[in-house]
Amino acid sequence: MTEPIPVTSPVDHGTAKLMPDVDRERAWLLTVDGAPQSYVDLDAPEHLEFEYARRLGHVLDTAAEPGRPLDVLHLGGGALTLPRYVAATRPGSRQDVVEADRGLLELVVAHLPLPDDAGVALHAADARAWLEAAPADSADVLIADVFGGSRVPAHLTSLAYAREAERVLRSGGVYLANLADAAPFAFLRSQLANLAAVFEGVALMAEPGVLRGRRFGNAVLIASHHRVDTAALTRLAASDAFPARVEHGTALRDFIGGAEPVRDEDAVPSPEPPDGAFGIG
Repeated sequence: MTEPIPVTSPVDHGTAKLMPDVDRERAWLLTVDGAPQSYVDLDAPEHLEFEYARRLGHVLDTAAEPGRPLDVLHLGGGALTLPRYVAATRPGSRQDVVEADRGLLELVVAHLPLPDDAGVALHAADARAWLEAAPADSADVLIADVFGGSRVPAHLTSLAYAREAERVLRSGGVYLANLADAAPFAFLRSQLANLAAVFEGVALMAEPGVLRGRRFGNAVLIASHHRVDTAALTRLAASDAFPARVEHGTALRDFIGGAEPVRDEDAVPSPEPPDGAFGIG
């Protein structure tokens, strides 16, 4: 059997590389300009390698009764890890993926094709523009995992953007975002303030070392008009190889502190990660 070989290709926003995992036969790591973006196992789409992806998966698992199909809007595509996960764990789901980098989408589809029955529609478009044109009350779950390089673009960090996300979600829907920050968490607090101004329930999931300010790292934000099942999420997050804490209620309000929602004209990208924060050798 021929050993898979790495694939390197220029894409619209950098240089993408697909590298085979020597430990899993049909698994691949996607990097863009050296920063890990996605990990996919074509034989086991329910396998989520990255810690933040597992946390997003936990929320997807608790968003509705097991196996129930959902309408999911993904802002940011990468190697389509989460759309594959939803298709595997909730067959019959209808999913839209919006990815600004058309070249990246084409590379992923060519080398890591989706199953024919995945129910996933791919769109090469700007996430905010797509969201603003999307019909109201059309999604059960909206997942924002958008990075221009290693930073969330500024136009996806404002209160107006959060309001558009809330408009597109159904009344029982759930908004999820993967962000990255470090102490003193000015960016993360501002994003939580945006969501708290729009949604009734907000929660945060991150590793204790990140929340204590020891290092730069990922945080998963969860927002909904119904009560987030923080007890179930706490159990799931605590059982991971790299356990996470779930902050909500008074503790989360204390964390947000005096942070204010962000106007479009004041919006800035997420912080630049320090050298080596997410890179690989």
